[in-house]
Amino acid sequence: MKKITLCIAGGGSTHTPGIVRTLLNNIEKFPVKTIRLYDIDAEKNDDMYVIIKYMLKQQGLNGIEVMKTEIPKEAFEGCDFIFSQIRVGGFKMREQDEKIPLRHGLVGQETCGLGGFAYGLRSMGGFLKMMSYIQEFAPEAWVLNYTNPESIIAESVRRRFPNAKIINACDMTIGIEEVLGNTFGYDSKDWIPEYYGLNHFGWYKSIYDIASQKDIMPELIDKIIENGIHWDRAGESWKKAYYMMGHMVKVFPSNIPNNYLEYYLFPDMAIDGEDVSYTRANAIMDGRVKELKEKADMIRKDHERTDIDFGSGVHGQYIVDMASSILNNLNMRFKVIVPNKGAIPNLRQDAVVEVPAYVNAKGAEPISFREDIPDFHKGLMEAQVAAEKLLVDAFFEKSYQKALQAFTLNQSVPSARIAKQILDEMIIANEGYWPELK
Repeated sequence: MKKITLCIAGGGSTHTPGIVRTLLNNIEKFPVKTIRLYDIDAEKNDDMYVIIKYMLKQQGLNGIEVMKTEIPKEAFEGCDFIFSQIRVGGFKMREQDEKIPLRHGLVGQETCGLGGFAYGLRSMGGFLKMMSYIQEFAPEAWVLNYTNPESIIAESVRRRFPNAKIINACDMTIGIEEVLGNTFGYDSKDWIPEYYGLNHFGWYKSIYDIASQKDIMPELIDKIIENGIHWDRAGESWKKAYYMMGHMVKVFPSNIPNNYLEYYLFPDMAIDGEDVSYTRANAIMDGRVKELKEKADMIRKDHERTDIDFGSGVHGQYIVDMASSILNNLNMRFKVIVPNKGAIPNLRQDAVVEVPAYVNAKGAEPISFREDIPDFHKGLMEAQVAAEKLLVDAFFEKSYQKALQAFTLNQSVPSARIAKQILDEMIIANEGYWPELK
């Protein structure tokens, strides 16, 4: 089997150790020989280089080459796969995405609401620039993208690079399924879920359980209504998210929703108790960002220590399994973000949707639902699709008016007046990141 040259774009990310741990655990089906860490933040990239070298040594895999670079040609030339998890503006700009809307009493979140739209306008510029380098230096490489907000990224790439070899995917649904399985005594690895929506904006249509040979979604809904969803292995923000997911099922019991829908269906409840002076971005910077920096410094001081651990998880497993399915033509089933083109029959054909697909050597082959989705879900999705497309228009056309329309149409926003106030504040906060809107 061919030995793989892999680039992790956004190599300094806190998620990189989990991805690499998963790679090392799956070396037989995805035989990586070279890992390139690419990041414009040289300090974070160096920290991760130290950590990854340590991980390889601990596992006795010193034969795998690791390099770090801030130069696109060095990063991408000759690559077979590129895993993208770049965060344009870093956590400092995520902090602004969260705090500016919260100051106006609206949802402050990194991928949802106006914070997500601010992040989208930043991400498109950085991601499309990176894609231009990839098309120049590694046009045959597969790009597996985790960069958020994924629906907006996917739409912008579709317009600028329609023939790029890219699959946009999100591991959130796998995380939801794992929580539901563990909470209610199922093995979610035995599930064949039918799911439709936009990224961070969708619903389960059914969940077929192989062990019992039936759709168990009705009984899952009953259990959620009776007991709620209590997930004690996560921090307070995730405990609240799964509490709200249970609440959404109680109010709308026909389907199981993606937990992020709380920001659109119950925005007032979603921000209840939020501290505008200390948001999720602050918690991450004070938590896992600081922790990884400290671990890198510990390794620098003592290369021989053996007590520093870096685990794997859903995030890493999902992207490695997808890459393996491409490499080995396995036709494994994933939920991916693709142009609709009939997958959801009664939704506009040019929408970018998240649906199941088989992934093989050709890429992603979406599965059509062959029947209409409910009007309630369709109506919510149509409005969000229109808002996202207006935002992408605003980016390409450098249009203030299109950006204002997108902000106004976002379903977390009650008023064009507030949309304009937040847009104007965000233009100032994002100077140098956004295109100059006219």
